[in-house]
Amino acid sequence: MCGVAGLWSAGVAQAKLAESIRAMTDAIRHRGPDGEGFWIDGAAQLAFGHRRLSIVDLSPEGAQPMRSASGRYVIAYNGEIYNHRELRLELDRAGVAPAFWRGHSDTEVLLAAVEAWGLESSLARFNGMFAFALWDRERGSLSLARDRFGEKPLYVYSSPAGLAFASELKALRHAPGWRGEVDRDAVAALLRFDYVPDRQCIFRDTWKLAPASVAVFSSPHERPRVTQYWDAAQVAFAGHASPMQASDAEAIDALERTLQRSVALRMNADVPLGAFLSGGIDSTAVVAMMQASSDRPVRTFSIGFEDEAYNEAHYAAEVARHLGTDHTEMILRSADALAVVPKLPRLYDEPFADASQVPTYLVSAMARQHVTVALSGDGGDELFGGYNRHQWIPRLWRRASPVPAVLRRLAARGILAVSPTGWDGIVSAVAKLSARAAVRTPGDKLHKLARVLDASSPAELYTRLATFWPNPHVVVIGAANCPANVPWDGRMSAGEAAMAADAQTYLPDDILVKVDRASMGVSLEARVPLLDPDLFAFAWQLPLHMKIRDGVSKWALRQVLYRHVPAGLIERPKAGFGIPIDRWLRGPLRPWAEHLLDEGRLRRGGYFDPQPIRRAWAEHLSGRRNWQYHLWSVLMFEAWRDEYAVA
Repeated sequence: MCGVAGLWSAGVAQAKLAESIRAMTDAIRHRGPDGEGFWIDGAAQLAFGHRRLSIVDLSPEGAQPMRSASGRYVIAYNGEIYNHRELRLELDRAGVAPAFWRGHSDTEVLLAAVEAWGLESSLARFNGMFAFALWDRERGSLSLARDRFGEKPLYVYSSPAGLAFASELKALRHAPGWRGEVDRDAVAALLRFDYVPDRQCIFRDTWKLAPASVAVFSSPHERPRVTQYWDAAQVAFAGHASPMQASDAEAIDALERTLQRSVALRMNADVPLGAFLSGGIDSTAVVAMMQASSDRPVRTFSIGFEDEAYNEAHYAAEVARHLGTDHTEMILRSADALAVVPKLPRLYDEPFADASQVPTYLVSAMARQHVTVALSGDGGDELFGGYNRHQWIPRLWRRASPVPAVLRRLAARGILAVSPTGWDGIVSAVAKLSARAAVRTPGDKLHKLARVLDASSPAELYTRLATFWPNPHVVVIGAANCPANVPWDGRMSAGEAAMAADAQTYLPDDILVKVDRASMGVSLEARVPLLDPDLFAFAWQLPLHMKIRDGVSKWALRQVLYRHVPAGLIERPKAGFGIPIDRWLRGPLRPWAEHLLDEGRLRRGGYFDPQPIRRAWAEHLSGRRNWQYHLWSVLMFEAWRDEYAVA
């Protein structure tokens, strides 16, 4: 795993080119502390920079930027091609491999594949996570490519000085001609989703290469030709349209084989390797497959909190004991998590407001003390129907749609008339009287329900559930009214359409960004086995009743897991990976938040209308409403603006 940067300029002296690429590469040193490399073509006015985190082939033969055997191609590459050994054998058997292999790195195989099969044909063969820049010296063209799901980032900036690209925005700040003008529409998108969606960027003239895409530039000042070599939506619908015709037992056997192969591929490393273990379905499935493939205890890592409402470390410890892993656990005080908050703007680089970024960083930092690679269970919710909304949307639409919208609006007002804390007390009392387990944060869930009751379609239901500030252009001064255009496939059931939409939006734009920045911020490579392309295609061939059955999510994945772990160890309500931001904003984080949300400061900043923000802040402090997610996005933008002195 590494960090990449590059410049393709016009009229920039070679000395300035060298100075700039070094500064860009230094800015992302955390992505690759093991070494640096540069390649400059003075005639083309092109420069590549690379920071190396050595994972496969630790020798100098794996260093980058790297030339292909013929010298035609030069690459700066961030990522891992997990099936590089298979591809090397295929190249050898076909007689199209280089005359000799310099080492055993996947980078060398990537270049040899491109020379033998061409770029797009090679991309179709790669099973991995990557973002890379490829210079074709023969054609004088630059190709930028990104993996299927967007696990690895790549930002592109265009200016009169030319073209620049990098793994993170902080590198682009050192590019010649950098302007750094904030895009107000991107700020509005941040308030809507808690992240800046892919293809957009917080800065003007800057964009993210979309997942599964290739951008080919023939000059630094021309628009690129962008093509997509894989399409998650097409794969999902193809599986949905031709579901697997198999018995439950046959499907579970096939799922276990596919999952086992995916995990085994991602265990290939020349450095210490482990896994994050929360004790939930997804991470436990990954660790169970790892342990089944290993002749020694797998290293596993989990964190817990003193606040028992957010502490699940004991579940992970029980799973680890059963599987026989070498487990490390850390119980954190609130002060440990709070100490991370000031680091978030620099760590995430672009404003990002998923508060689970805090525990993700903390578990990454702990794991990095012991290993260099950690496998993660992310992706299981999108593949196997794990989010509450995958069941809520069809259920709610079925029950609410026959009721006139005016009555639904009245019901919503009634729910909102009672504070979340008030509902918590009511539900808790009812649960005690009926001897039922209390629902976690019922007040917040009821308020969330109220905000979607009058939706006119399942697609609108999904959009509202995925949205925080519903009209962010009203809050962000000068922003356009950008609707939330979700990729909703009406040919599927509502639950499946929600899964597919999550796989194309929330997964690459939130989950994978969170994991990449948190792990790479401490020079840890995170691998995501559940996002293997073969596993993704297989999951979409599973009929819906094998994902959600009798109200139970991830049914087929659970059946695989029961072969390795007793059901009692993992059967509990879904909790997520959260922290009590709502209470912290009323308590230890209040002075910090008060400063950033000060009315005069917001007015001077010129980005936000202070009134709706101050109203939400007052209601939150009073406990009448829980506006933690809405406020966190504003706070993350304001903290980011301070960190980088953005005007």
